[in-house]
Amino acid sequence: MSTGDSLRAAVEAWTRLLGEANVRTDDETIARYARTTQDAAPRPGCVVFPESTEQVQEVVRIAGRHGVVVYPISRGRNWGYGDACAPTPGAAIVDLSRMNTILEVNTELAYAVIQPGVSQGQLYAHLAGHKTGLWMDSTGAGPESSLVGNTLDRGFGHTRYGDHFETCCGMEVVLADGRVLDTGFGHFANAKAGRVYRYGVGPFFDGLFCQSNFGIVTKIGLWLMPRPEDFCFFFCTVKEDAGLERLIDALRPFRLRRMLDSAIHIGNDLRVLSSRIHYPWEAAGQAGALPERFRQQLRQTHGIGEWSVGGALTGTRGHVRDMRRLLRRTLGPLGKLIFVDDAKLALGERVARVAERFGISKLSEQLASLRPVYAQMKGAPADESVHGTQWRLRHPPDHATDPRDPLETGCGLMWFSPVVPMTGRDARRVLDLVKPVLAEHDFDLLATFTLLNERSMIGILNVAFDKSVPDEVARAMACYDAAMKALIDDGYVPYRTGLRGMDKIRDEDDVFWQVAREIKQTLDPGDIIARGRYVPPLKGQDSAGD
Repeated sequence: MSTGDSLRAAVEAWTRLLGEANVRTDDETIARYARTTQDAAPRPGCVVFPESTEQVQEVVRIAGRHGVVVYPISRGRNWGYGDACAPTPGAAIVDLSRMNTILEVNTELAYAVIQPGVSQGQLYAHLAGHKTGLWMDSTGAGPESSLVGNTLDRGFGHTRYGDHFETCCGMEVVLADGRVLDTGFGHFANAKAGRVYRYGVGPFFDGLFCQSNFGIVTKIGLWLMPRPEDFCFFFCTVKEDAGLERLIDALRPFRLRRMLDSAIHIGNDLRVLSSRIHYPWEAAGQAGALPERFRQQLRQTHGIGEWSVGGALTGTRGHVRDMRRLLRRTLGPLGKLIFVDDAKLALGERVARVAERFGISKLSEQLASLRPVYAQMKGAPADESVHGTQWRLRHPPDHATDPRDPLETGCGLMWFSPVVPMTGRDARRVLDLVKPVLAEHDFDLLATFTLLNERSMIGILNVAFDKSVPDEVARAMACYDAAMKALIDDGYVPYRTGLRGMDKIRDEDDVFWQVAREIKQTLDPGDIIARGRYVPPLKGQDSAGD
């Protein structure tokens, strides 16, 4: 049977299972799920929408019988890392967005159990609306993005629970043969600690289903944060580029001692500016990268330095008070340091409203930039961070009607995200590696270093480009390839990658990938689930179907 015949037979079986409305093969749907922020991506063969674990089980059984690859997505907003696109052409996208039930929220032990289609905004609204006194952690991908999808790709956010995989507990996984695996204590019928103790007894399987293609996760437990007694946001801007090393080395002792427990974000000037404005094409001309004189003007206009750091202080009132004192002593000499709490934010907003009556809008603009960052430190998702994807667009949408989805606005975006030891010299080395590469291809470097745990940070670096300009797209792909090679060759390996980066992290002679392939061979011998995602395709299985 040909690949086309196999797909048609599978579509007929899926239609009988799910109904015509939940199995789509029309050109409009196929085109929508083939959209990407990179240069191009494989087109799927169809899209199916199950609404239960039982339906997912039967979806994979049908796929196995007909030799059709399925590619599961939670909500398809993996922007810059592959979006909703499968690594191979002709795959059946299994869109789990209909599985969007919050199954449990335990306020006593502070955890939730959710399905993969639950969005950040949905869980946040539930926690707030039911006055649970609990906070979640959110990413900068907006309210409509998935919690489960981000967790399984080891994404991170802003609070002390910023490492999302570290704070998940217990998974329900559909395997390629249709069996359901419950990890941790979940496979014991009456286990009381299934959502509070991650490891269970015996092998710890959860990691197998993170950044892999060994199964489809249909349920997950997530730990939540009790609202702290006190909260304060801190922000420090450093005028000189050399201040980056001093910032990191000054903050590291606080992280090592767990005195600062939120994720700390250190962004360069363009990262901060990209969330507020677009590239000033008219003022700067058609230069590939923004001339330094304009960057200086923009920094002065917007009141920022070359680097800015932000984080949260949480805990008892005494702890927050003491940490403010220590940060003044440590960061105060490096730059302009401010602290914002609820009372100060409310006062600032009242002053801004009065100032606007006299035509003074600068404070209102500053508060508009601060509010979403401040809210994210409390677990509230916001769309504003996504605005940065539009940095290079020649014709950006009107801000008032901005759809925010990068795929709706023609944004080009490719992340390269190295894990970096938490030292100033390592951060500088990363910049020295990638800056010349971006400059050679006429791009700006938008950079953030996120101090995620006690000893390491993630460099969030990207190539932002305009997909309507073919020459710029070609330069962006060449730039991404060169930057990834430079980083990996120097030992700064990414924590996560998209479709274009998969081959760059794999080596046929590496025992690690050999073992990963052996596990895949055991669990999914037909290479049906997400073929080519992280784990190399099995021998003889290089296309979407047999």
